[in-house]
Amino acid sequence: MSLEEFLHNLQFNINRANQPNWEVDWEDAPLPYKLYQGLRALPLSLEVPVSLIESQPPSTPDLERIGHFLWYVYGITGVSQSVDSEDSEHQESYPIHSYRRFAPSGGALYPNELYIYLKLDDLPDGIYHYDVAHHRLVLLREGNVDSYLERALGNRCDISTCFGTAFVSTRFWKNFFKYNNFSYRLQGLDAGVLKGQLLETVKRFGFESGVYVQFLDSAINRLLGLTEEEESVYSVIPLSVAATNWAGTGLERTVTAEELCHELPALSVEHYEKSERVREFPMLLAVNEASKIHSTGDLQTLGKQPDFRSGEKEIHLPEIESYTYDFVEACKNRHSPEMDFVMGRVSQERLSTLLKLATHSYAFRSDIEDVYVGKENRVSIYGCLYNVEGIPNGAYVYDSDRHSLREIGTGDYRRQLQSGLSLDNVNLLQVPLCLHIIGNKNHYQDTLGYRGYRIMQMEAGMLVQRLLLATSAAGFGGHPLLGFDTKLTDGIYKLNSNDRTTLIQIPIGPYRDKAWMRGSLLS
Repeated sequence: MSLEEFLHNLQFNINRANQPNWEVDWEDAPLPYKLYQGLRALPLSLEVPVSLIESQPPSTPDLERIGHFLWYVYGITGVSQSVDSEDSEHQESYPIHSYRRFAPSGGALYPNELYIYLKLDDLPDGIYHYDVAHHRLVLLREGNVDSYLERALGNRCDISTCFGTAFVSTRFWKNFFKYNNFSYRLQGLDAGVLKGQLLETVKRFGFESGVYVQFLDSAINRLLGLTEEEESVYSVIPLSVAATNWAGTGLERTVTAEELCHELPALSVEHYEKSERVREFPMLLAVNEASKIHSTGDLQTLGKQPDFRSGEKEIHLPEIESYTYDFVEACKNRHSPEMDFVMGRVSQERLSTLLKLATHSYAFRSDIEDVYVGKENRVSIYGCLYNVEGIPNGAYVYDSDRHSLREIGTGDYRRQLQSGLSLDNVNLLQVPLCLHIIGNKNHYQDTLGYRGYRIMQMEAGMLVQRLLLATSAAGFGGHPLLGFDTKLTDGIYKLNSNDRTTLIQIPIGPYRDKAWMRGSLLS
């Protein structure tokens, strides 16, 4: 199977993309977090603040503050125990235990890891891994690596003015064991959701950030000591409280990953792998290898994208007075209902607030654009609405610039959407808002190559997390789904003629509490 076929099938025919005769070995499942062995560890403060003030004044953090920041980004925030509804009728039913974080993940498997390069007064400069299981930092490489990191980014950011740099990686096996080759699509989305949570947390701590999705992969992986057959960095996010040149000065000459790798000694580190049998994932490794950037001369930017305007009739939504919400409460209350949705009437004001909060907070510095993303969106929100006050049931596209809905078609689409689910784990007849994230069908391959696929998935995931936080702030639940018929939704939104496609489906609405035990680690 060619890589083009593989990526196409991930979107439109997952059975063709997956390895055949797949059985999940739950007894040999990997842990949802990475555990290093035999390295220096620095415990982080467990006295995490229960509230965060919006837009705190910028100040260089200390280790305690970094600990609070990392916990809100990716720390374990709670545990839950539930029973599968299909098994509960039988005598032998086994509880499902999950360790929860504020950033959701497909199947709660969390295939991404978080690393951070820190230069603080109260700990050694160096590269650290965030050990979420113990809420601590593990020192991987000590020393100042500003020059190395700047060149690995193509000299497009002044790292010397940044107190830290976060790295979001993907460990392939962590969700491949369950989702087969489909895990590649999930890994990009999950990385995006984590980045969305990180950028929202950045704002609450008074930091500034930039998102870099193009860099010399092997040089960055060597910096972190990663084995590329197991794990690879997907995004680099410098953090600053000082004036920073986010565009950098550029390199006087081209630098290669091979050249940089010779400058650093390889790290010899060990980590614990629970799985006794790690199966091979050749397609994931092949597409990851094809996505690599080997030279700074290959770094690209996207030009202005075509403006696709679907629908003619326009419905202007009510303006909202404030773009702020209680971030901590939204994180704590975020919930992904399944059969727990309960139909309720949605006011225009609530829909307006949800959409505006999500898109207003989405803007971020991106290395593939010369401007803040948000002015030049590559992903957008469409939705099938039912029982919304003053809005006819139908399919719409949200125009964030005009804060309006444009009508694509009228009618009740709930049964069609229900028929398109691969699993009947959500009752869409009880869902008033079924939103979809739409992106480029060819994932900008002409400019970004195969790397464009994971970039697009990450940008969709970043918007998903903003939507989920806004949904929680509105008192609703939202459940991201990938098990749906993409061709069906593309047809509903009449996307087939403009190279756009549906990336993810998010049913949103009121819900009732389900039968489960859960405990928060925030008190």
